[in-house]
This record gives sequence, C-alpha cells and structure tokens, in this order.
Amino acid sequence: MMIDTTLDSTGWSALVLGAFTVFAAIGAFRNPGVWQKVVKEIESSPALQLISGMLELVAGTTVYLLNPWIPADILTCVMKTLGALMVFEALMVIGFSDVYFHFWLRNLSHLHRPWVAVTFLCGLALTLVAFWRAAS
Repeated sequence: MMIDTTLDSTGWSALVLGAFTVFAAIGAFRNPGVWQKVVKEIESSPALQLISGMLELVAGTTVYLLNPWIPADILTCVMKTLGALMVFEALMVIGFSDVYFHFWLRNLSHLHRPWVAVTFLCGLALTLVAFWRAAS
C-alpha cells in the first residue's frame, strides 16, 4: 500500500489565508472600528510594530516560498504575489511605521465598510478556490 505524501501547498496556503481573511472581515463587520483600534494600538507601540512586522514577514515569506510560479496555474501565481506583497508590507511596517500607519488610520476612518467588504470578498474567493482545487 502506497501512501500519498504529496502536499498541495498552494491549496493549503490559499485556504488558510482565505479563511483568516474571511473571519477577520466578519469580526470587523460585527465590531465596526476594531481595525482602527488595532492600527492605533500598533502605531503607538514600537514593540507591537516590530512584532507585527516580524509575524507578517514570516507569514509572507512562508507563502512566497511554498508557492512556485507556474504560469499555467493562476492560483500559484496569485499566492506567490500575495506572499511578496506581505513581505513588502512587513518591511514597510518595520521601517516606515509612522507613515504607514498614519496612511491606514486616515483610510480606515472614512472607508471602513468598503475595506471590510473587499477583504471579505478576497478571502472568500481564496477559500472557495482552495476548496475547488481540493475537490478536483
């Protein structure tokens, strides 16, 4: 009997990132203003800036490295790009947190619902594509 040891890292990373994003958006819909509060807390704490930057750097690097660039497979390209964007954002958080968080506080104050809706839809798309990929 042979055990299949292959792992679809693209499908799993899309599922985990998508589920996280969906539930973060649900939490923000249920508790309006929570994202502004999180960003304000991180902005006011150099320790939280470094910790959040490092966590996103690790997560983004993991997503980037787990996903090959296969032009025929759109999801691998999307996930690799998302990993690269996460790494870039993490470096911005670590190096330019004063400018970066000020930008987000300004945008989240006026565009909270649209940001949450877009976040929810992107997470839902990633989650559904991951499930579809596992089913096929």
